[in-house]
Amino acid sequence: MTRRHKLSHGGEHEAGGSERWTTSYMDMVTVLMCLFIVLYAMSTVDKDKFEKLRLALSTGFGVTKTEKIDTARGIVVPAADAGKKGVDTTNYNAAVSEVARLTSVQNSIAQSLQAQGLSSSVSFSITSDGLTISLVGAASFFTGNSAVLQPDTDRILNIIGPVLTTIPNQVAVEGHADSHSTPAPYASDWDLAAARSTAVLKYLVTITGVAQTQIYSSSYGSARPLSPDMPPSQYGLNRRVDIVIRSAATDDVKVLMAQVLAAEHR
Repeated sequence: MTRRHKLSHGGEHEAGGSERWTTSYMDMVTVLMCLFIVLYAMSTVDKDKFEKLRLALSTGFGVTKTEKIDTARGIVVPAADAGKKGVDTTNYNAAVSEVARLTSVQNSIAQSLQAQGLSSSVSFSITSDGLTISLVGAASFFTGNSAVLQPDTDRILNIIGPVLTTIPNQVAVEGHADSHSTPAPYASDWDLAAARSTAVLKYLVTITGVAQTQIYSSSYGSARPLSPDMPPSQYGLNRRVDIVIRSAATDDVKVLMAQVLAAEHR
């Protein structure tokens, strides 16, 4: 019970009032203890884990480029949008995932070709339209004015075909011809290129099991040479067939795929 003492002027005061300072002192001690705990915890940070966290956060917000980021996870923001609030990254993440998926298909085929010593006969390119696998080289695939597949072609198509059966994408087989020679016995370069793309399509469907509903062929004749300034010794490279794995992404995502691919090749 608090005792009250009379003062000479009729006032009174509470005994123990001078002890209130202990409360503030205890609060200060508690704060200091928390400070020392935090300082101790900071002094024992795993530097490797902290650096990985820093790089992951920087890359995730488009600030720092790193070769070690899992593009299939997290939120990736275009560099131009870094720091902005309310930016919808759904399409950009979809573009990153689509490029990664096409790259995975490319790597799977490339590794099998390398194991068979056939890498030099095939080239790859990824664009917003999809993954293009070019069967390039007259000696490997077609002789002049011919749509007959050469001996090594079945080995290459036997590697590509089974991979196509595991993906849902539409596949275009595009035929090309060399404009520097007459197409006889075919009526035109269009007919010759069409015969070449059809020959590859038939093999992929009848031998490797690609579904007919998944694949189609087209002809570009000699309208799309690999290079308009080729020396005569390389004209035969235009006697080719391109197998194009079409991207199933929306148009908005395809626009962003071009940005993702450009960033990867910087």
